[in-house]
Amino acid sequence: MIASNLNINVAQKQEILEIFDVNERLRKALSHINREVEVLELSRRIQSQAATEMGKTQKEYILREQLKAIQKELGEADERTAELDEFKKKIREAKMPALALDAAQKELDRLSKMHPAAAEYTVSRTYLDWLTSLPWSKSSQDILDIRKAKKVLDEDHYDLEKVKERILEYLAVRKLKTDMKGPILCFVGPPGVGKTSLGISIARAMGRKFNRISLGGMHDEAEIRGHRRTYIGALPGRIIQGIRRAGSNNPVFMLDEVDKIGKDFRGDPASALLEVLDPEQNHTFSDHYLDVPFDLSKVMFITTANILDPIPRVLRDRMEVIELPGYTDLEKLQIAKKYLIPRELENHGLSPKNLSFTDESIKKIISDYTREAGLRNLNREIATICRKVAKMVVSGEKKKLEITPQNLNQYLGPIKYFLEVAERSSQVGVVPGLAWTETGGDLMFVEATKMKGKKSLTLTGYLGEVMKESVQAALSYVRSSAKDLGIPPDFFEKYDLHVHVPAGAIPKDGPSAGITMATAIASLLTEKPVKSKLAMTGELTLRGQILPIGGLKEKALAAYRAGIETVILPKENEKDMVEIPDEIKRKIKFVFAHTMDEVLKLALDTKKKAKKVKRRKT
Repeated sequence: MIASNLNINVAQKQEILEIFDVNERLRKALSHINREVEVLELSRRIQSQAATEMGKTQKEYILREQLKAIQKELGEADERTAELDEFKKKIREAKMPALALDAAQKELDRLSKMHPAAAEYTVSRTYLDWLTSLPWSKSSQDILDIRKAKKVLDEDHYDLEKVKERILEYLAVRKLKTDMKGPILCFVGPPGVGKTSLGISIARAMGRKFNRISLGGMHDEAEIRGHRRTYIGALPGRIIQGIRRAGSNNPVFMLDEVDKIGKDFRGDPASALLEVLDPEQNHTFSDHYLDVPFDLSKVMFITTANILDPIPRVLRDRMEVIELPGYTDLEKLQIAKKYLIPRELENHGLSPKNLSFTDESIKKIISDYTREAGLRNLNREIATICRKVAKMVVSGEKKKLEITPQNLNQYLGPIKYFLEVAERSSQVGVVPGLAWTETGGDLMFVEATKMKGKKSLTLTGYLGEVMKESVQAALSYVRSSAKDLGIPPDFFEKYDLHVHVPAGAIPKDGPSAGITMATAIASLLTEKPVKSKLAMTGELTLRGQILPIGGLKEKALAAYRAGIETVILPKENEKDMVEIPDEIKRKIKFVFAHTMDEVLKLALDTKKKAKKVKRRKT
């Protein structure tokens, strides 16, 4: 009877029944009983130890398991099981590539074996959430109708034909070859010419989602590539975040201010962009957080910059640079009429019945109240007028106003800018030069004067090293050509020279003022004034040759805004005249010179005598 109640298998029970000797049978049963007692004793000891060592986590685990059992008996859904099932469904629907799918399934299997209270549970769950929410196979449908795309681009932006043509070419090729890689474009130009808004317009014309991130001041490489999952609060980089936000794997992605990226001990974001902005590499872009390749080849990347110089050469080589120079006055007039004025009227609750602008008043705002390559200040001045008119309309003073050149100063005050050329032209030793700046072209005067002394050259105006060397080279050329110019050979023995470039608080550098410096010194020593409304730009060698310069369109725009009528340029820049708008060519005469002798013949006015400058006594 005892043997039949022991926790032994059937074979052992059969063995006891087959023993006929009672003593032997009792010994066999006793051995089984002793073993059972030992097992019970061991179990009791283990339970006693577990009871003393069990802490808060074990208690919570038991309570959770009991709660799950109760929920299961009551027929309530298991949240964890539902969550795992939801992730399985998301993984199936995401249509990931093989590597990403394998990583997702491994992470899901790891998550299913992990306790929800574990510290790693949230990290693993967040990682799975990122993997399943990325648009691995979701693409927006491109608008491949060239005419429709052109219409959208023309609606949003005036002119900018080069950019529009490039976008239409891409769409045309995309229609013929569906698996074409997205281009990497870089819009370079002064502030306010519409680089950022052009990206939004391109996305609208192509029917794609738009995403923008600003790179200005970015120092951390992890902003691009993300953080490793081992760090607390780790996240993917801004590129993957933008792709997820866009919801498609082929958005128009704008990287703003790429020329203002920083660099410090946290890494170099510009170097991290090398993989992102390379069509041959970005189809396997690997974010540190995801740790699996994501295909960026379908994304259309657009970067913007004011100047190209700060961008590393290897990064610049990966991008197709499209320059957006400033606008002419005529272009600004059309943009103001078509875009700026209607938008500001709407922003201020006005209508064309309340406020209107004559063409002449807009031209006066452009010439007398703004001096810029872009349109931001023009937009601000128009907004200022709209605010003042809104106040008049609300107070009942006037219901309708027309802005004319005569009443413009009532709203904007006295003029802010005036043309210096008329006042400072035809003076000995004063020559207008053309300079390139980050905000577009500018007119820069070079002044030279002499006084009794001996072999001294003074340079002022916050000049950089290259510009100082240009003055030295210009002086050496004039001294070597003194006989041909009719200058006493020993003039440097008797006089000190002072070359000054006004606006001394603004740093100036570059070699393209070489011929301007030489002309100013030659004009001073020959006492022949420079012809009125004439400007020049070009680099000078010691032999008198003129080397080509850059930024021709920006410099031409500066001359146009300043009222210059003749511009002397290096002969080798003649090929770049195709970039100059016809409006500027009609107003300005461009003359090309190969040597400094030609420049002096064109610039110095041999008919006029030098005007004596009257000095006021104070």
